[in-house]
Amino acid sequence: SAELLAILTNQNAREDLVAVGDHVEKEKDRLLNVFVEFGREFCTKIRAQGYWADYIDPCSGLPMMSLGCNKVYSEVDGMECLLNYKTYNAGFCKILTHPRWGSAVYPATIFAFCPVSVATQLME
Repeated sequence: SAELLAILTNQNAREDLVAVGDHVEKEKDRLLNVFVEFGREFCTKIRAQGYWADYIDPCSGLPMMSLGCNKVYSEVDGMECLLNYKTYNAGFCKILTHPRWGSAVYPATIFAFCPVSVATQLME
């Protein structure tokens, strides 16, 4: 039977994403594009089977396919609460620390309401 799934993804960045500079911004853009392509394809396939799915824009925290929703989801808070990843504050920004990659990590989340078997099959 269908259940609500939070599918948390982490990409290992080529740069420490806390650093500042054009090279870091380009890396963030690259990782965003990889996730958006994956998220769109994954959610489209879930929806084609009659279930609901959406992926979160890591930059804004807003859903990408459910238009009209203005509730913000924090990727960092999600990883902290659901995976028990460590965080720290840097100014006004909360920084995620991946257990292996440190702050060279790009977190992003997909939510789906479907059987686990459907989501697992699409991940393979």
